[in-house]
Amino acid sequence: MGSQVAMLVREVMSSPVITVRRTDPVRRAIRTLHGHDITAAPVVDDSGRLVGVVSELDLLRGEFEPDPRASVLPPHAAQEPPPRRVMEVMAREAVTVTETTDVTTVIDLMVGKRIKSLPVVRGEEIVGMISRRDLMAMLARPDGELRAAVEAALREHYPFGPSWDVAVHDGVAELSGPPHQHADHIADLLARTVPGIVRVKHLRRAP
Repeated sequence: MGSQVAMLVREVMSSPVITVRRTDPVRRAIRTLHGHDITAAPVVDDSGRLVGVVSELDLLRGEFEPDPRASVLPPHAAQEPPPRRVMEVMAREAVTVTETTDVTTVIDLMVGKRIKSLPVVRGEEIVGMISRRDLMAMLARPDGELRAAVEAALREHYPFGPSWDVAVHDGVAELSGPPHQHADHIADLLARTVPGIVRVKHLRRAP
């Protein structure tokens, strides 16, 4: 028998979160994203409140597209307008999720709204970001690494037994051991906490 994993955002998200301020110049925000190797960041106001999200593409457009303010400068003004700020190029509709949102809901949001990253909030606090890259990294974990992580989780909870033989194939964890209803249920839950495990199967062996 097998059970589908309900993978939660908190198990996959990137944290601590890197933010930019809405008053930051676009070039400073570009350096922030590039320096931290991220594709988007939440935008906060002076009190740290979430006011939008800015992506690599937003920032590139802000840096390279013609600035509409240049056409409205009076003739005696300098030809170059002041540097663009993040608030001028960011997406103001910040779609958010929480730490306990199911990853399948995140994927639906990404597809439906054509966005690559979502801020993760706990009340008013921004606690992380979840991106397509985070999800890909989770699914790309080798089976051997996943097997070791599942074994470690089981060993921590059951250091003196019962014991299971663990195998992982393409993200599916197979737990083999004598039938033990309560312990099997706990083992199932523990295996699911390993990011990259997509399903759990129980294979029975004779006691």
